[in-house]
Parts: sequence; C-alpha cells; structure tokens
Amino acid sequence: MSENVGIHVLIEGRVQGVGFRFFTKEQAQKLGLTGWVRNTFDGDVEAYAEGLKEDLEIWLTRLQRGPSSAFVTNIKKDWSPAQGKFRKFQVVSTL
Repeated sequence: MSENVGIHVLIEGRVQGVGFRFFTKEQAQKLGLTGWVRNTFDGDVEAYAEGLKEDLEIWLTRLQRGPSSAFVTNIKKDWSPAQGKFRKFQVVSTL
C-alpha cells in the first residue's frame, strides 16, 4: 500500500500570465492531491502538493508540459514526508 508524500516544486520559464496556477490546481484536483500553488515575485510558480507518489509523478509530468501558452524550462523538486494539513488544493497569494 502506498503512503502519501509531499513535494515542493519551483517551476521556471514562461509560467506567469499564461494560466499556469489554474492549470496546476486543475491537474492536482483531477489526481486528488492537496496543497497550494502561487506566483513568486521573480517570475516563477511555486507549489506544494501531497498525495500518492505515483499521482505526484503524473502531476509533475503534466506540469512539465503546462498549459499551451506556457514554456517550462526547469522544475526544481524537493520530496518530503506528507504534512497532512491540507484539505484541498488551492491558489494562494503571491510570495
């Protein structure tokens, strides 16, 4: 049986102003993930998600493609144990 894990990601490229946060949220919800996504002031998109590792891997693959108007150059990943404090996946304020 798989356990929930967490992943913190920083998505670099043309990812702001192209619907990337809402794409990220939609894909997370389709996979039953919880967590958050936000823009950063330096032009990247940052997200944290929890769920089954297999589902998170699918999510990462979808983020690499992004919405049609985005262009992802890199995704920095940091895996961790799940915190279990999120009930849903949501867009949060820019940091």
